[in-house]
Amino acid sequence: MKTFLITSAMLICSNVFMTFAWYGHLHNMKSRPWFIAAIVSWAIALGEYLIQVPANRIGHEQYNVGQLKILQEAITLMVFVPFSILYLKEEFKTDYIWAGLCIIGAVYFIFRSH
Repeated sequence: MKTFLITSAMLICSNVFMTFAWYGHLHNMKSRPWFIAAIVSWAIALGEYLIQVPANRIGHEQYNVGQLKILQEAITLMVFVPFSILYLKEEFKTDYIWAGLCIIGAVYFIFRSH
């Protein structure tokens, strides 16, 4: 359980960086050229990689790659939906709920034998 919690916490942190790297420029760099946004995004993504790579190495001591990927996808949705609504001011869609239920199902099936 300790490995799961450490891995999950690190993947949540890395996903926050990743979400800002991929989508943050849509909110706060609209007036900048795309290549400036790309350079800033690459710098932010470095923070993500510095957390995500060790998270996957720690997690891989106990879990297989498929389990780590499904866990990452679940975390991505948990981070992205609030980010898109609160930071980017996107409209909430019920499809987020349905997608979340599908991801929960994927998490169940990939971890049920562990």
